[in-house]
Amino acid sequence: MNVVEGNGARIPAIGLGTWELRGRTCARIVEQALRLGYRHIDTAQIYDNEREVGEGLRASGIKRDDVFLTTKVWTTHFMAKDLERSAKESLARLRMAEVDLLLLHWPHPHVPLAETLGALARVKQAGLARHIGVSNFNVALIEEAVAACPEPLACDQVEYHPYLSQADVIEACARHGMAFVAYSPIAKGRVKGDRALARIGDRYRKTAAQVCLRWLVQQNVSAIPRTSKLERLQENLDIFDFELSDEDMREISAIGRAAAR
Repeated sequence: MNVVEGNGARIPAIGLGTWELRGRTCARIVEQALRLGYRHIDTAQIYDNEREVGEGLRASGIKRDDVFLTTKVWTTHFMAKDLERSAKESLARLRMAEVDLLLLHWPHPHVPLAETLGALARVKQAGLARHIGVSNFNVALIEEAVAACPEPLACDQVEYHPYLSQADVIEACARHGMAFVAYSPIAKGRVKGDRALARIGDRYRKTAAQVCLRWLVQQNVSAIPRTSKLERLQENLDIFDFELSDEDMREISAIGRAAAR
């Protein structure tokens, strides 16, 4: 699978988002995704499914080292004295010695960013996470984080799809060697009814969702679509056998610019 690189991290271009997946459904979807060829799984403390993600990974039979696993620290654990403990609790739920990527889930207005990033860096230095990064950070916060963090930041994970332009954030990530990871990449299903995406898809015999994911990957973005349907797992993965033209890319990008006006 294609990868997106960010300060030493090699993040598979398509991953499985697990927000709102719970219980046996979550474990089953993770297991099946890995059996189909996914090698990038995204979870978070606040999703309340880290235990099931770990179960799904073990049930798949795929070697742990072959899977890029991300989890995120919730904002209630951003104080230095809390962050390492919460990271260890995540690892206990996952039943793993380390994660590939540990992110700060959202900015916290009341805890100094330098304090939180210092603690996050120590988690990496202690071997609990191979890479660290942030999520939902705007350009100003990226600049502040890069300046304050003792360790390189691998990525910023942000909502991104054709209806929400993130050009400035993507540029900031590139400037600092960070990867950009897109959550909600098919806009919570909204792209499926988009006539322009469907028309482009007809030319390649692809769905509107596949066109959208391909548009992201061709921007060197990693996308983590979530699905609870087994049949959608393969569809979301089948985007590496075609390439959008420059004209297609411009047309899809124009959707976001129009939505911003």
